[in-house]
Amino acid sequence: MRSIRAAAVGAVTMSLALAATACGGGSAAGGGSNDSPKTLTYWASNQGASIEIDKKVLQPELDKFEKQTGVKVKLEVVPWSDLLNRILTATTSGQGPDVLNIGNTWSASLQATGALLPWDAKQFDAIGGKDRFVASALGSTGAEGKDPAAVPLYSMAYALYYNKKMFADAGIANPPATWAELIADGKKLSKGGKWGLGAEGSNPSENIHHVFVFAKQHGADFFTADGKPDFTNDGVVSAVQQYVGLMASDKIIAPGNAEYAQNQSVSDFAKGKNAMLLWQSASANLKSQGMSEADYGIAPVPVQSGTPGTGANVNSMVAGINMAVFKNTHNLDGATEFVKFMTSDAEQKILNTAYSSIPPVAAAQADAAFNTPANAVLKDTLAKSAAALPQVADESQFETAVGTAVKELFADAAAGRAVTAESVKAKLEKAQQQMPTK
Repeated sequence: MRSIRAAAVGAVTMSLALAATACGGGSAAGGGSNDSPKTLTYWASNQGASIEIDKKVLQPELDKFEKQTGVKVKLEVVPWSDLLNRILTATTSGQGPDVLNIGNTWSASLQATGALLPWDAKQFDAIGGKDRFVASALGSTGAEGKDPAAVPLYSMAYALYYNKKMFADAGIANPPATWAELIADGKKLSKGGKWGLGAEGSNPSENIHHVFVFAKQHGADFFTADGKPDFTNDGVVSAVQQYVGLMASDKIIAPGNAEYAQNQSVSDFAKGKNAMLLWQSASANLKSQGMSEADYGIAPVPVQSGTPGTGANVNSMVAGINMAVFKNTHNLDGATEFVKFMTSDAEQKILNTAYSSIPPVAAAQADAAFNTPANAVLKDTLAKSAAALPQVADESQFETAVGTAVKELFADAAAGRAVTAESVKAKLEKAQQQMPTK
């Protein structure tokens, strides 16, 4: 599923050697010399509750594109657990698709390989112009000061999903707005075999998304201004300890969640096992598991105090999916036309409705279909209180190294071992040592 963007387990393999040697993409098999210029290969990320659901969503749109242009798109939906490693292999081998989806947080890392087509002004003009896209989505398309490595396709934000009946039964009138309120409510809700909050403790990518937000709320960053890793500063240590502490000391997350990595916390929420869920654009996922929108509410992710906003009151990373083209595609015109189609106003409405995400194209985002109460929270978060993960060349290694450190700390919490500032700092020091040296 889409949140298992596992910056995959093997993302550490994206070493300096890869950054130095990768120079290609595209494939002879996908729009290459053995293929017709009327054919494209497309790797789509798994956005829905299953790969089969994605095929049902996408294939009619690809058929529509073929009817309009004569270009056939060969679709492969790639699970998140495999996607990054598949892309990295393609950048080194030169055997990959023409067009692909990437997690937006990977944009700068993949940009550094040199394999992706830069989206300069001319290339953007070919799909209707850069100004069609909202600024927050463009902020996660590559390193600052460089032409984007990809184009925004789906935008998402984290929100707090809460079970209305469980809240009412516990005498809680409103969703928590601060972390102190979330902990207090979580303790009231953690009883009778049910728990206040769910988490994906064994999913490095989910872990990094949450501790990134906590770090922002503690006034901290994981990198210095000149791009050097700084994982052990006091703010980051406090952020990680606070997040893992929801299980370790506050005891509002079940110890078994330390082993979750396949969206089990979403299923637990849909089944009424957890009263709250911190997730990105979850409505379609919950609906596919039989949970009615009448059963849950959606609120902004809590902040330390006050209301969500910029700086210390950031409450989400800028989540989303970007669409990229391999630089050495043999069908650049077709690939560009396909990106133009997928980011057109009409297709943006269709696709983002299907995935309960927010269109990064301004005109589509303004459509009445995206003015539901659920979308209002997500749109407001993206516009006012979300921040992009660091757009640095080593971003995917950062996700994996720190996300895995948090995974190990959750394992300690589940085993009853104390999670202290010292133990957190030791894990983060180990993670920092895994980062490539310049």
